[in-house]
Amino acid sequence: MLESATSMLTESESNHLTLAEFGAESARIGRQIADSYERFHIHVEEVDDLDPLPHRFLVKVGKIGLAKFIAKEVMMYFPHFDVILSRPCTYGVFSGPIGGFAPRPKLCVGCLRCTVQHPDFVKVLPNPKMTALGDSYTTHGHIAAIDEEAKKGMVPVRGQGYRGRFGGPGFDGMLTDMSEIVRPSRDGIHGRELIGTSVDVGDKPMHLSFDEGGNLMGRVPDMFTIQVPFVFELPPGNLGSDALTRVVDVTSRIVDTLACLDADTVSRLEMDTPNIVPVLNLEDASRAGEFSAARLVEIEGWDAHAFGQASGATDAIVGVRIPFEEGWQERLTNAVDSGAKVIHLLADLHGRGPCDTFVSDLFKEAHTLLIEQGRRDSVTLIGGGGIVGADHVPKAIISGMDAAALDLPVLFAVQGRSRGSLKHRDQVRGTLPKKLDHDWAVQRLSNLCGSWRDQLLEILGAMGIREVRRLRGEFGRSMIVKHLEDEAFDGIPGYHGGVYE
Repeated sequence: MLESATSMLTESESNHLTLAEFGAESARIGRQIADSYERFHIHVEEVDDLDPLPHRFLVKVGKIGLAKFIAKEVMMYFPHFDVILSRPCTYGVFSGPIGGFAPRPKLCVGCLRCTVQHPDFVKVLPNPKMTALGDSYTTHGHIAAIDEEAKKGMVPVRGQGYRGRFGGPGFDGMLTDMSEIVRPSRDGIHGRELIGTSVDVGDKPMHLSFDEGGNLMGRVPDMFTIQVPFVFELPPGNLGSDALTRVVDVTSRIVDTLACLDADTVSRLEMDTPNIVPVLNLEDASRAGEFSAARLVEIEGWDAHAFGQASGATDAIVGVRIPFEEGWQERLTNAVDSGAKVIHLLADLHGRGPCDTFVSDLFKEAHTLLIEQGRRDSVTLIGGGGIVGADHVPKAIISGMDAAALDLPVLFAVQGRSRGSLKHRDQVRGTLPKKLDHDWAVQRLSNLCGSWRDQLLEILGAMGIREVRRLRGEFGRSMIVKHLEDEAFDGIPGYHGGVYE
């Protein structure tokens, strides 16, 4: 801007611009530059349900008790029929054609006002069909939140205050530091301050050198950028249908992120595009060259020979998928020693690794290990396992990851249904809607990404952080509930430690 204004001043020396004129012209050029910038945005649009979730509550009304109550009100308030016909529910549960005799439980939000006012004939109970969804880790609450986010593309908001615990298992036992929440200017979604969510994937050298002509000297960074700090993981279990694969492919292009897909599927469906990450078995590593458009290729597991074959066959970045199993630290170190620029770390779908360690601690260990070796910024870490809520993404990044991998959220975003345990990736069983409309599913998954990005922006804004890259490994910006409770209550009779498992 100043260069342009200075040039304008030099060209018009004969006119001798005043300071005010110079300032006005500078401001005009500044506005022109600002107007040309387009903020990254994910288009969201509310879509209808194909297979609605069961409603959350069952509302049971004793008809005799209700009849007695109505008779009492008629005697007490006659002839004020507006009072007699009033309904005790703000949400319309008892506003059907025959009122409370035929309640509409799908409208119930569980405020329990009706049970407090009329405990003798009204009961509100959890719907067993709803509570049966998911499993002990990916609960029906997580599924309901994902479903709403995918339907509306908005940040879900609940009323009646918070009635649950302030901690829980897994990522729910971590709180983020919202020290800047009182600053309205840091509204990441609608505010004037830009908050970036882009992430660099690949090798990021510690410094750059340029010659006198401004040309880059030395090693050129081998990297590319995605606009959100999450990628789509391989579909677990039996969920890898062609229909879902095409949905993930299109959505990853819309969102400008990556989708990890089985290499055979990529070849069969002719989906060799820059947003697709073909995943190869070790014995097929030499096939990496088949995917000419891919920016990133991953091999399943660590083997020096297979990594060398893949690296020699393609110009794309070759990443390594390393599960959190015994000896993963050595495999991680060996992979980085051999030149791997992307490491994709995987826990089970409950976020557990060796000795039942939760994935946030495993992420921290991997991050710290690379720092101690002095090469953290030469490697991109992608972490997967146990990420089933929007807040889990920034918590994974705080724990040391560059990006998080989404697996089960993709299934529930398109209203898929699971059966049995959702712990082991290869044992997941579920079904997709019988008539999975492609455009509908793409919009649902785009809505989920838009909602999760907006929630990430809200968290970053409340933390006073303007780049998601700066959140990586910021352990001090998190608070572990168990540690806080131990500090506050340890030594008090009756307190046995915060346990949420």
